[in-house]
Amino acid sequence: MLIAITALTVLFIVAVVTMLLRRQLQEKYAVLWIVIGVAMLILELVPGLLGWLSSIAGVQVPSNLLFAMGIAMLLGVCLHLSWELSRAEDEIRRVAEEVTLLRAEFERRTEVVAPTDDAEAEPDDE
Repeated sequence: MLIAITALTVLFIVAVVTMLLRRQLQEKYAVLWIVIGVAMLILELVPGLLGWLSSIAGVQVPSNLLFAMGIAMLLGVCLHLSWELSRAEDEIRRVAEEVTLLRAEFERRTEVVAPTDDAEAEPDDE
């Protein structure tokens, strides 16, 4: 069973590195997932480590410490992604406002040029 779990963890790390090399995952996120993968690998290869850490933290059941660390990590990832989303929304709003101003300026300039060209090209028959 240990070999299968270790193989899955190594496969996870290889998948993250592959996504990084193909530019499907940014470096700042890849570092986080590689650190998590290496931590999982260490906890798998040193079985007494989680028990030792839980006794230091004052947690009676080692799996509870593992779940608590996982929840803390997920909360951190959610907070970081919310921060990134807020930054992206601000940037999108700024770019949309800039495009609107440029479009308005373009339409203003084409309206000034267009009526004089149309008036000379087509005389009124009225």
